[in-house]
Amino acid sequence: MNINNKARIHWACRRGMRELDISIMPFFEHEYDTLSDEEKNVFIRLLECDDPDLFNWLMNHGSPQDKELQKMVSLIQTRNKARGPVAM
Repeated sequence: MNINNKARIHWACRRGMRELDISIMPFFEHEYDTLSDEEKNVFIRLLECDDPDLFNWLMNHGSPQDKELQKMVSLIQTRNKARGPVAM
């Protein structure tokens, strides 16, 4: 997926679990444009992971083995926490 194809990335952010939508969509909407190209590529790689894995990682029930994915999960959690609850 191309890092500049925001419509496709937005679609990939929509998951089968509401908990994931609440974590991933606000991050994409508020933070994606501030990421470096390298971070955008890591974010896209994260979106290619299975929903159960994403859920576990974002809810602190484990972490990815890949260090870059670990960093992205942490960034999503940190930025979402700083921004506060989001109504969906």
